[in-house]
Amino acid sequence: MIILDGKLTAEKHKVKIAAEVDSILEMGGRRPHLTAILVGDNGSSQTYVANKEKACKRVGFDSTVLRFPASMTEEELLAEVRKLNEDDSVDGFIVQLPLPKHINEQKIIEAVDPSKDVDGFHPENVGRLCLGLDTFVSATPMGIITLLGEYGIETQGKNCVVLGRSNIVGRPVANLLSAKAKIGDCTVTLCHSRTQNLSEFTKAADIIVAALGIPNFVKADMVKDGVVIVDVGITRVPADNEKGYRNAGDVDFDAVAPKCSYITPVPGGVGPMTIVSLMENTLKAYKRKK
Repeated sequence: MIILDGKLTAEKHKVKIAAEVDSILEMGGRRPHLTAILVGDNGSSQTYVANKEKACKRVGFDSTVLRFPASMTEEELLAEVRKLNEDDSVDGFIVQLPLPKHINEQKIIEAVDPSKDVDGFHPENVGRLCLGLDTFVSATPMGIITLLGEYGIETQGKNCVVLGRSNIVGRPVANLLSAKAKIGDCTVTLCHSRTQNLSEFTKAADIIVAALGIPNFVKADMVKDGVVIVDVGITRVPADNEKGYRNAGDVDFDAVAPKCSYITPVPGGVGPMTIVSLMENTLKAYKRKK
């Protein structure tokens, strides 16, 4: 069993991005600039944005975080989005999800300029992804594909099961894995809460991408020997430690890992790849403007 080390892989990619930023600066260019809008005080969102800031500093980007209270109105948020759309100093920006319940997330996503949509959530970018055209691929699916490629995992002709059909992970990663590409050409089955006899699909899978948000959902008797597992889930569960919790993935790691050829850890697997993919999208947005 080999661990798919997202932390190590992400660091390699950060080194490459930082070198490219150094070249830009040597030629008299400015630093790429990534901005995040954070509404409310969701703990996971705050952690993600803090990691984004740290990664921006590591690769040499300018980074801005705009923090607003949960009481912010939808119209106020739309106004902030419009400002960033029009700000030439900002190459890309994200509106951190989830948003407070009184704000329509889809309306906000559609208000973002597609050329600055480094999250890859705008319908224009999603449509281009489905058509196999150049676009901003959402960060987690992009990170998964990059990680599989880094370890030289064979995907062509393999049976892949994606657990979860969210627009952020499940659907786009299923699209990428089924596309004509070096890391692609899989036969993909997208499973969800209404899938009947789920274990029949997972037991036949060569590759499983678990993106359900249900801790320890995938058990050892649900997978075959030699399977490749990418665990996207990260949920806080109670634990007898200083914090009072630990982060658990969607896969029962201790039980399942011995059956795997490759598996991502939680944390340290997909998470760091999501962050570095956001950096790569921001650099791409910057270069497009040039």
